[in-house]
Amino acid sequence: MNRLTLTLAAGLVSLSTVALNNGAMAQEAPLPPHVQWSFDGVFGTFDRAQLKRGWQVFKEVCSACHSAHQLYYRNLTDLGFTDQEVKDIAAADQVPAGPNDQGDIITDGQLNMRAGAPSDKIAQPFNNEKAARAANGGALPPDLSLMVKARKGGADYVHAILTGFHDAPAGFTLQQGMNYNEYFRGHQIAMPPPLSDGRVTYADGTQANVDQMAKDVSAFLSWSSEPEMEARKRLGVKVLAFLLVLTGLLYAVKRKVWEGVH
Repeated sequence: MNRLTLTLAAGLVSLSTVALNNGAMAQEAPLPPHVQWSFDGVFGTFDRAQLKRGWQVFKEVCSACHSAHQLYYRNLTDLGFTDQEVKDIAAADQVPAGPNDQGDIITDGQLNMRAGAPSDKIAQPFNNEKAARAANGGALPPDLSLMVKARKGGADYVHAILTGFHDAPAGFTLQQGMNYNEYFRGHQIAMPPPLSDGRVTYADGTQANVDQMAKDVSAFLSWSSEPEMEARKRLGVKVLAFLLVLTGLLYAVKRKVWEGVH
């Protein structure tokens, strides 16, 4: 009994030491470095060429595990794709077809599927949460549609996560199946490094290194989180201009009304 007690105590001390060491290192996590984005500031706008590259990175790399299920294929016209290009992009994916003529959504053990259309939501990589967890060692890859707005630091944070993978420092104990990331909370993330130099081949000839791909997909996810940003900024500028003109008119009226009063 005493031997069992000593063994348990030693185990708890070992776990506590690891937790304290990892906790101390976690407190030293740096803030994500700021990246100069084209959409920064009051007059900032999205770079359409970058958004197209970001969509390519999402489609060829991220969509194997992550969804963007708040987006419809038709939304991609805002990136500069033509209607025909959007139709081709959608048709290349398979989406749930719904019930067949017999009212069944499953035929021969398989979910009924069909080619996508612009009116469909962007296809998900897994049919349900359990399938996603089973394919990713129990971890659930989050939907990325609103990721930039959901994380403090926005696009800077997403870019930092994608470029923050490296070997764990001495004294840091990684759990089995986890990867070290400098900017992730706790530094342990289930996702392995998704990007590597040359992972995609850009149609516009841009060099596809890790930093460039991380910037492009972060910009795309910024757009997916707030596609109305440019319209909001334009409206804001118009409102401010109107208020300035109104202020001048009100001041002129005040001077006119009170010009005879000393």
